[in-house]
Amino acid sequence: MFGKKAGTEELEAFYPIRPECVAEIPKTRFKPRAGKTLSARRWQAAFSETGCLDIAKVLRRIQRGGIHPSIKGLVWEFLLGCYNPNSTLEDRNQLRQQRRERYSMWKTECRNMVSVIGRGNFITTPIITDDGQPIEVEGCRVTSAVSDKKVAQWMLILHQFGLDVVRTDRALAFYEDKANQAKLWDVLSIYSWVDDDIGYVQGMNDICSPMRENFRCSTTSIGVQSQLGTLSQVIKTVDPQLHKHLEDLDGGEYLFAFRMLMVLFRREFSFLDALYLWEVMWAMEYNPNIFWSYEQPDGASDSNYGQLNQKMLKQYGKFQRKNLETGYADKNNALAVFLVASVLETKNKQILKEAKGLDEVVSILGDITGNLDAKKACQEALKLQNKYLKKAKRP
Repeated sequence: MFGKKAGTEELEAFYPIRPECVAEIPKTRFKPRAGKTLSARRWQAAFSETGCLDIAKVLRRIQRGGIHPSIKGLVWEFLLGCYNPNSTLEDRNQLRQQRRERYSMWKTECRNMVSVIGRGNFITTPIITDDGQPIEVEGCRVTSAVSDKKVAQWMLILHQFGLDVVRTDRALAFYEDKANQAKLWDVLSIYSWVDDDIGYVQGMNDICSPMRENFRCSTTSIGVQSQLGTLSQVIKTVDPQLHKHLEDLDGGEYLFAFRMLMVLFRREFSFLDALYLWEVMWAMEYNPNIFWSYEQPDGASDSNYGQLNQKMLKQYGKFQRKNLETGYADKNNALAVFLVASVLETKNKQILKEAKGLDEVVSILGDITGNLDAKKACQEALKLQNKYLKKAKRP
């Protein structure tokens, strides 16, 4: 797995790029490294005979060198809280089957309303008018007027999913196949029906969607706005001169960083480097209570920090562990916030010298596309977290 030829060519076998797009995409910096990257062999060795996972051992590897592409999907299920590391293989098989049955039920429910769902195709034009009257669309038929408000609102945006899907990672050979595009459209369509509190927001197609709260919107705020507020506070604390300059440019709300936080730097990195960045971030932010926070939202808590011994603390990622040790519990204190802050710090001198307006700030930050090193960015974010927590604690 980590032979002499391990590198870009090996990775391209997992995520092939369309030949005509190779020159257009950022260069991939991530390369699997023996002794650092979590390999399939190390992954298997981290399980007990009954299937329980030594999550501390896995987190150490991921934080040092990411995950080999051959096992990303399997590892991500744990990092994102789909499974409890202390569960057995039998527990997970049962839970997986229950979830598949539930998804199948939701798909059937949606297909009964919109026939194209789950059939390997998707739409890019409206299927009903604003007042619920059917519009004839090839391959998708709505037989009668729609009077139910929830159903109508959902149907009115289905074509928007399709428009976003055809723009998603067009450089990847995977999305040359319309059936694969349709799978993404199905997931977005079904999710927006089931979770109508969030619904659909542009950008979900890019991450499909590990950060639900960032897409929560109301008439007065956007979900990511809370993180922008934390970003403002971080820069004000660690670099008051830069913060003052941004405020003078009417950028004190930090809306220029909206996209980076909304889709987790997806547009700033190559596809592979974005995956590497996400998994390192998730490992650093990992909380062993994450599974229970989904299954039993009222039952998971870190409030008994004083009772956690060193062995238990190792089950947390570096970033989350530091928050526990300092008692910093702001839920908007995400690693992504410190990543953006670290990027701003690297561009500090240029912003102070050249930015005479927000357009120049956006342009300066735009220059980072394809030029960021994900590992170094995470390391700088951790340093900035330490600096911020120390200064924030001062009277």
